[in-house]
Amino acid sequence: MADNTVRLQKYMADNGIASRRKSEELIAAGKVRVNGRVASIGDKVNPRLDKVTVSGRKVAMTKDKVYIMLHKPRGYVTTMSDEMDRKCVAELVQNVNARVFPVGRLDRDSEGLLLMTNDGELANAISHPRTHVSKTYRVTVKGRVSEEAQASLSAGLMLDGRMTAPADVHTHSLAEDRSTLEITLYEGRNRQIRRMCEQLGIEVLRLKRIAIGKVKLGGLKCGDWRNLNENELSSIKTLVRSSAGGEQ
Repeated sequence: MADNTVRLQKYMADNGIASRRKSEELIAAGKVRVNGRVASIGDKVNPRLDKVTVSGRKVAMTKDKVYIMLHKPRGYVTTMSDEMDRKCVAELVQNVNARVFPVGRLDRDSEGLLLMTNDGELANAISHPRTHVSKTYRVTVKGRVSEEAQASLSAGLMLDGRMTAPADVHTHSLAEDRSTLEITLYEGRNRQIRRMCEQLGIEVLRLKRIAIGKVKLGGLKCGDWRNLNENELSSIKTLVRSSAGGEQ
């Protein structure tokens, strides 16, 4: 007989509750029940037979996949709810006709392109460490950035006991009081650009993500969202497949 069960966190992610990692956090916090029983990490469910609830709300199977980009403003945390009552990106996508969640994160003090979806598989693939999806940022810093500092950012720095991957660093503008760089990362460590700049004594004034792979923020107004078009979605899926394949 075929095994029709799936891991609980995968089922939750596939149906737009949260990413797999966040779903695991919800399970560990005791907020998830399967057929009335508090769930545990490692549980499996049969989507056709089992009733799953999160904080008392039933998880419904998602039929239509939704993919959007949001221009996240500064001051918003990249979560769907916050126990500290801070502003969340969930407030900006209330009129989306699906329950979507963020793919990856943008710091509260950062702004720019944030992908959101109810497709747990794609979200997990993009966020997985083996998938080196490029992310480009426009970074405004205090003072004039030396060529030596730019070279160090490009070559990589030691963070958390290991070197960062090489990055692409280009000058957008240089002045005595402030400079703007475009930095493309191929890995996603916590607050990576800010920490790299801090290590070099560079003060970040503004950090804005302007592209993920070939998907560009463009002229989308701050606080607004729009659906990804077919070409954008295709480019992301192709990038994920090729990047993951290169790791095997």
